[in-house]
Amino acid sequence: MRILGLWLAIVGSLLTATAGAQTNCAPDGRPIDPYYENDTFAEWPQEAQRFKNNGELVSRQRDRLRLSLDGGRSIELVDCPYGDDAYHFLYERYDQAGRFYVVRKSAHDDFSYVLVMMATGRLYTTYGAPVWTSEKSKFLTIGCSLQPPRNALIIHAPAGEALAMEAEFELPCDTESCSARWDHQSWISVTCVPRDASGKKGKEFVLMRGSNGTWNRFGR
Repeated sequence: MRILGLWLAIVGSLLTATAGAQTNCAPDGRPIDPYYENDTFAEWPQEAQRFKNNGELVSRQRDRLRLSLDGGRSIELVDCPYGDDAYHFLYERYDQAGRFYVVRKSAHDDFSYVLVMMATGRLYTTYGAPVWTSEKSKFLTIGCSLQPPRNALIIHAPAGEALAMEAEFELPCDTESCSARWDHQSWISVTCVPRDASGKKGKEFVLMRGSNGTWNRFGR
């Protein structure tokens, strides 16, 4: 019991918000999620291996992931270990083309990516990892799951020190699992496979960007 109390005190002190920390986490009488420590302690050593590529830019102090920003500034993403809403952040990589960090955010019933802009520290949430065109002019993300319900392909493009959404398309993710690839910076092929393993052919279509900059869908 004494050890448990000490551990709770340590975690509580680490989760105190500081300047530059991004967190909306508060205990509010909720217990610490028993899976939080097991999950993070198992994943942190793997994350540390990914730090090696950008060791001068990223670091971790237990529940705090620190990312360096332009101008000598930094931002901290702070885990929340409390209750059913518990979540934690894991560094994935630094994306040179977009000048943003790719960070995974995991929770009990949810999974997303947080893109952190190096220039501003602004956070963008996506439900898939960025997949760039070969020219690095834009990227797509796909969120396709039953629980939580995700069913969209989104096309993003850098816009100065921010990210702009060029287009969003609905996917049939309630019945099919979908993937996409860039065939050209103005052409995306989408292939879907039925979830019921019936052997039936899923939906296939292409997304094309017209000369006016508008994306359109063609196919069944």
